[in-house]
Amino acid sequence: MPHRDQIVEQALTLTPEDRAYVADMLEQSLTKGGGATPEIAAAWAEEVERRIAAYERGDTQAVGAEVAIDRMRRYLAEHRTRKVPS
Repeated sequence: MPHRDQIVEQALTLTPEDRAYVADMLEQSLTKGGGATPEIAAAWAEEVERRIAAYERGDTQAVGAEVAIDRMRRYLAEHRTRKVPS
């Protein structure tokens, strides 16, 4: 059986679409029953529709994936360095 690092290395050679598919399948395997509950799936579907409608109305703007990922990485780095009050 391949070592997990070998699996990751192979997965990283896939197209972005195939990596997204593999990631989705792995995520589903981590939740009981192989996926989100119907309530969670419905809530996410509603949120997606809300965000699409806001974008189409011009209430929000899109940014490229690289920009969004960079922003999230900076946010997480800041969050990790903050001290939690005891």
